[in-house]
Amino acid sequence: MKVVLFCGGLGMRLRDYDENIPKPMVTIGYRPIIWHLMKYYAHFGHKDFILCLGYKADVIKQYFLDYNECLSNDFILADGGRQIELLNSDIHDWRITFADTGPASPIGERLRQVRHYLEGEEMFLANYADCLTDMDLPAYVEHFRARKRIAALVTVAPSSSFHYVGASDGLVTSVRDVHGSKLRVNGGFFIFRREIFDFVREGEDLLDDAFPRLVEQQQLLGYEYNGFWKAMDTFKDKQQLDELLARGNPPWEIWRRKGADA
Repeated sequence: MKVVLFCGGLGMRLRDYDENIPKPMVTIGYRPIIWHLMKYYAHFGHKDFILCLGYKADVIKQYFLDYNECLSNDFILADGGRQIELLNSDIHDWRITFADTGPASPIGERLRQVRHYLEGEEMFLANYADCLTDMDLPAYVEHFRARKRIAALVTVAPSSSFHYVGASDGLVTSVRDVHGSKLRVNGGFFIFRREIFDFVREGEDLLDDAFPRLVEQQQLLGYEYNGFWKAMDTFKDKQQLDELLARGNPPWEIWRRKGADA
C-alpha cells in the first residue's frame, strides 16, 4: 500500500528548537523523525511514499536528494577511499513522491491534493509524520480489512503528565492522573479506503470536517493500541526520544530486532 505523510505543518511548539527546520526533519539522533517513520512502514513492505509538503518543503526535498547511504549504514572503505562497499542500505528500493500542497493547507486539503497520486489504490496508509510506535502494522491492516469501513485511526492513552480535575459549583470533586482514565486520544496511523475522498471537501480539515461525517455514517474505526507510541510535539518530546535512542534498542526500531523480517 502507498503511504501518505502529512509534512506541511509549521510545528509551532518546536520552533524554539530551530525555526528553519520543518517538524518532520527534526532529528532523533542524527536521522530526522520522518526517516524513522518511513523505515517503520518500509519494514512491513510499504515503500511507496507520498509526502504532502508545505512549510520548508525545500529542506525535506534536499535531504533526500543529498541522501548518503554511507552515513546511515555500515560500509567498507578500500583502495584509499576510491572503493566503497555498502554492507546494507536504507532507501534504495523506496519510491518517494514529493507533492507541494501549500504552506497553509489543512490536512484534509493536503490529502485531497494528492488524490491523483492514489489512482488505482483500494486502500492506503497515512500519518502525521511526527509520531512513532512499535505497533504490529499487519495486524492493524487485517483488522481494518475485515470490518469493511472507510477509515480507521489508532487510539492511544494520553502521554502527558497532566491531571484531570472534576468540579461542581466551583469546588473540585476529583483529581485524577490521565493514565488512570479511560480516555483515548488520536494516535494518527490512519488507514483509508478510496471512498475517503467522498468525505473530504476543498479547503477542509480531516479531523474537524471529514471525520464527523464518517462518524455520522459509522464509517470510522478506532483501533486501540496500548504498546509504545510517542509523538514529537515539543522539545521535551524530542529529548525523550533522543534518550530512548541513546540507551540502545529504542522500541520503535522494530527492524533491528532479531528475526524481524516482515
